[in-house]
Amino acid sequence: MRIGIVGATGYGGAELLRLLKNHPKVKDIHLYTSSKDGVHISDSYPHLTDVYNLTLKAFDADVVSQETDLVFMATPPGVSAESTDQVAKNGTKVIDLSGDLRLEDPAIYERWYKRKAADQKTIDLAIYGLNEWAKEEVQSAAIIANPGCYPTAALLGLAPLVQKDLVVHDSIIIDAKTGTSGAGRSTSSATHFSEMSENFKIYQVNSHKHTPEIEQQLKRWNEGIGAITFQTHLVPMVRGIMTTMYVQLNESFSQEQLHQLYNDVYKDSPFVRIRKENHYPATREVYGSNYCDIGLSYDERTGRATIVSVIDNMVKGAAGQAIQNMNVMNGWDESTGLDVVPVYP
Repeated sequence: MRIGIVGATGYGGAELLRLLKNHPKVKDIHLYTSSKDGVHISDSYPHLTDVYNLTLKAFDADVVSQETDLVFMATPPGVSAESTDQVAKNGTKVIDLSGDLRLEDPAIYERWYKRKAADQKTIDLAIYGLNEWAKEEVQSAAIIANPGCYPTAALLGLAPLVQKDLVVHDSIIIDAKTGTSGAGRSTSSATHFSEMSENFKIYQVNSHKHTPEIEQQLKRWNEGIGAITFQTHLVPMVRGIMTTMYVQLNESFSQEQLHQLYNDVYKDSPFVRIRKENHYPATREVYGSNYCDIGLSYDERTGRATIVSVIDNMVKGAAGQAIQNMNVMNGWDESTGLDVVPVYP
């Protein structure tokens, strides 16, 4: 296939290039940018020297639609909202990593993202590509809204209990931590080395833009689910997300039953790994891979379940899941090009 990456100089674009290098179905790659027209990709990312002989081109939606079969929109919010319909007009498939097409209601998008939403027609065409739970829809999709990093970790962890209606509807608390790469490549005081080294801080308290995305999907699975408490923290590392989720269960469970439920649900999902009883995942254990590792605990004293979910925010939380969606869209094995062992230590 002829692949396009819009926003190729961001971290998401660089990660797509790393993973696509050994993908057997990718023939040509075209890179598009809004700021570095004519620059060789290795000038922006020296680690790609002699890996790719590719020069960045100015982004023009009409050109992209003619030159590619499938496009990854690895862009800041706003670009996909304005150009997805034009890129897709000649049958080019679109996988949007930006968040512009995830929320069904444009008014909710505009409230949380503080910018104009995409046209309702484009939003309605987009399939929410949480792959483990949407394979049939993804197979027939022309436009995919790739889930956000935090929502991927949280939703994969919560789905089995929420789908089975085992959760007290207003009891969900998500405590999430991420590395600094989630903020993108642009410099800011929030992710400056002097600010983050030996530091640990909460941010966007009760106001993170992934909140409505998580709630929307939980309500799709179980319309009784109410508002969630979702808090995010920056930790002094580059990659990784850990979400620790606390939910009140509406019936008694045992530790063994909880593990059996998750093992049964994810037995055919190659990228979700359920840890053994009393074993809990760390971010390093999925580093550089498309895995989501989940650890579970049931507290008989309180009747609450604790779910710990870890992903690499740049892979399962972005580029890896996008390629997984590309594979399913085209009828290929979902693991194609993604059978990567995590980097350790």
